[in-house]
Amino acid sequence: MVTEQEVEGLGQMLVDPQKPLQARFRALFTLRGLGGPAAISWISRAFSDDSALLKHELAYCLGQMQDSRAIPVLVDVLRDTRQEPMVRHEAGEALGAIGDPEVLEILKQYSTDPVIEVAETCQLAVRRLEWLQQHSGEPVAQGPYLSVDPAPSAEERDVGRLRVALLDEARPLFDRYRAMFALRDAGGEEAALALAEGLHCGSALFRHEIGYVLGQLQHEAAVPQLAAALARPAENPMVRHECAEALGAIARPACLAALRAHAADPERVVRESCEVALDMYEYETGSAFQYADGLEHLRPPPS
Repeated sequence: MVTEQEVEGLGQMLVDPQKPLQARFRALFTLRGLGGPAAISWISRAFSDDSALLKHELAYCLGQMQDSRAIPVLVDVLRDTRQEPMVRHEAGEALGAIGDPEVLEILKQYSTDPVIEVAETCQLAVRRLEWLQQHSGEPVAQGPYLSVDPAPSAEERDVGRLRVALLDEARPLFDRYRAMFALRDAGGEEAALALAEGLHCGSALFRHEIGYVLGQLQHEAAVPQLAAALARPAENPMVRHECAEALGAIARPACLAALRAHAADPERVVRESCEVALDMYEYETGSAFQYADGLEHLRPPPS
């Protein structure tokens, strides 16, 4: 059992901007794993921080906890136009992940937000909640990953057909996301290469999600495409951030070189993502801390 004092210690670590970012992330992921009102309260307090990367991860963790007590703070973050787009986007996605239909109206309201990444996220979250309502009472298929995704995996299993659906920009974004997660669940080099092609699609939100699933998949075949996206200064920072985290999760020598090359990037969220990704790389190659519980990169359970 974790004591109240230990939870408070983790919370104090999380909200202290003087502490190293890696240490604050570790406190966040530990609080996420513990769950409960005290953990939610501490995580919520950290939204006043000036690191968009940290706040993005706060929202992600609250969504993954699937506790309706986090809804009020996530709604506040979604509504707060002073927050960075990647933070507001993650708050919208987290509201969809919690799965409570009470947030449908607020998500519909922000489905026309002037920030396209926020609007598309809320549209996806609405579709997810509607899908859950349509399939209520049915057993939900559990894939090899433990994350709560913004769309259920498609039932299609053919990698070639899934690739076509993924890259067809005329299809609804929700359907393309379903193909994306089905490719991730299929695994293997062919699926990884198909997903990596998505890094050239038009929607920044879509490209960012491609980086996320490639980090989960952890297949070396995607490294060149991820490194190239990270190296593009004109790329949306939320895409570059996700590619950096994916490279940290894949943890091959080529990943290390790419991350080090951008460890002093002028874009803060990219710089911080590389800093944390280098810490992830150390874990993947022998460090004690288990990043598998955070940074949006959840490994499949051992077979």
